[in-house]
Amino acid sequence: MTDSDVQTYLPRPTATRPLLGMTVLVVEDSRFASDAMRLLCLRSGARIRRADCLFSARRHLNVYRPTAAIIDLGLPDGCGAELISEMVSAAPRVGVILGTSGDSFAEDVALAAGADGFLAKPVESVLRFQSEIISHLPPDRRPAGVRMASEEPVCPDPMAYRDDMALAADVLGKNGDAQSLDYVAQFLRGVAVSAGDIALQRAAEDLAEARSEGRAATGDIARVTGLVQERLEDRVAI
Repeated sequence: MTDSDVQTYLPRPTATRPLLGMTVLVVEDSRFASDAMRLLCLRSGARIRRADCLFSARRHLNVYRPTAAIIDLGLPDGCGAELISEMVSAAPRVGVILGTSGDSFAEDVALAAGADGFLAKPVESVLRFQSEIISHLPPDRRPAGVRMASEEPVCPDPMAYRDDMALAADVLGKNGDAQSLDYVAQFLRGVAVSAGDIALQRAAEDLAEARSEGRAATGDIARVTGLVQERLEDRVAI
């Protein structure tokens, strides 16, 4: 079967599902942020595949080539910018490569690595999600006509947020090394930004600041641990 035959069998985009026929690889360690991406893809007509670390993403890419990839910069086994750089230089190249993060500096890092664009967290708008992908497609791959996207933001499953808290509690409960503390601080900040959890966001930022300045972080760790436990016990709704 030729490439033209494959194109013939792909479903055509519609006004309400402009990403129909596309596959999006989401490289994201947060279950909550991943569920938001799942809902965005569902509303847009795209299929989604998820990898939660660099290793898993590379395994995916060895098997298939998605239409687009959305890569979080803070991952448990390294920086997503590494993967962006690898994908930019690979042949054949994935059509659209986007970075994502809740950190203010992350867009510059993603674009410097070669990303086509960037999605700042929280990613809730269907229109923004679709527009960022479509704007970087080749002209002949862009859906024609007017798009009809709902302005209602997506609402990820709260249980996915609880899963993220369980992961963070596991890392914090192991009295991990410096690398583990740095990871959980940036992980929790990103999750909190996506969920609009201001208290946890600030606590995670304070922990990250203490770590970066080489200060004792015992109090910050205890504060973060307490907030995580509150969310696991459902005393705080998001």
